[in-house]
Amino acid sequence: MRVLVTGGAGYIGSHLADALIKRGDEVLVIDNLSTGRFENIRHLQGHPGFRFINDTILNESLLERMIPSRDLVFHLAAAVGVRNVLKDPLAAINTNVRGTEAVLDHAFRYWKRIVIASTSEIYGKASHVPFREDDDRVLGSTAVTRWSYSMSKAIDEHFAFAYAAKGLPVSIVRYFNSYGPRIDERGYGSVVANFARQALRGDPITVHGDGNQSRCFTFISDTVAGTLLAGEADGAIGEAFNIGNPSETTVLELAKTMKRLARSKSAIQFVPYEAYYGTGFEDTRRRVPAVDKAKRLLGFTPKVRLEAGLAKTLAWCRAHYRH
Repeated sequence: MRVLVTGGAGYIGSHLADALIKRGDEVLVIDNLSTGRFENIRHLQGHPGFRFINDTILNESLLERMIPSRDLVFHLAAAVGVRNVLKDPLAAINTNVRGTEAVLDHAFRYWKRIVIASTSEIYGKASHVPFREDDDRVLGSTAVTRWSYSMSKAIDEHFAFAYAAKGLPVSIVRYFNSYGPRIDERGYGSVVANFARQALRGDPITVHGDGNQSRCFTFISDTVAGTLLAGEADGAIGEAFNIGNPSETTVLELAKTMKRLARSKSAIQFVPYEAYYGTGFEDTRRRVPAVDKAKRLLGFTPKVRLEAGLAKTLAWCRAHYRH
């Protein structure tokens, strides 16, 4: 197949590009390297089935030239990381909303199957877990910038469902805390990346709040497997899927596990949210995906346990992070 991956130089996008090349597809990556890294795809340069264009998805003339020749589109390009969104909410909203609108418009114009990458942030601060794909969303005030990311991705999903209602073969994947090799040490809000960097440097491992907030972490191979299935399965069309691992752990437990696996002498330090995100920041206490729908319609089952995934991630970080 001839496949377009927007955001394909990012952490998840580059692994997806690898998997597509491995199965024999021809892959075009569009990424402006705002948060992606060329290093993530350098090894694919020169491969006869791979092409990279350093540009933005807001360049509609580029989309007009490239999408007609594709068989399948994976749209992963987005402003990512809560801290980045807080830093420049206007740019994040524009990228997520206008960018997705443009990609979907061209996919619809040329009738291309498309998978839209979304996020567990969609569920906001809902307290009922596990989160199911048709659950109500619970968000804070629009005056709290933190929720603009959730809202922008929700608009992306509304666009996708609207096009699906017109018959476009579109699917949505909601990622839950993906981690693994190539995770960026700058973090983008990724607690695994931050903890790995701190543990390897011997710096204090900084846990926000009391550390009892819990998350479910998904190893990259499982994230990619779920994404590929969403682009293949007949039952995926017109649907949204949680792509995550329902095994739950607290952030404090994660810090202790990371410290042990890294054999680090780092102290674990509790830091108020305000010190990192500024005043008025709101977080969710638990974020757990229900994956029965993905299992039933996609055949998706996460396979990698947290400790095994963290060990692989740390091995990569030890070789690639600056410490």
